[in-house]
Amino acid sequence: MILAIAIFLVAAINLCLGIRSFMGKGYLFNNAFIHASEKERETMDKKPYYIQSGVVFCCLSLLFFVIGLATLMESDKILLLEIPIIVGVTVYAIVSTIIINKKKNATEA
Repeated sequence: MILAIAIFLVAAINLCLGIRSFMGKGYLFNNAFIHASEKERETMDKKPYYIQSGVVFCCLSLLFFVIGLATLMESDKILLLEIPIIVGVTVYAIVSTIIINKKKNATEA
């Protein structure tokens, strides 16, 4: 029971981070921002990165919610729901990064 509560707490934290990212507030947890120089950070359009981070945090929240349910209900079958969530968030992160980079390159040209 304690483990399930801890997992649901992690899900809630991820959900809060996702909502804050959608609002464009707080630290931008995105590799493009983290690895950018100070000069690049000042000039970059952060909105698409905030949206990308928001979607990923919300998907992680869903993932931890499913893990919490599986722990609470002691069911391994529920854990199978993790697979499409993990695949979906991975594909989304890759595709959205490609789209953001194409848009960034198109505006720079």
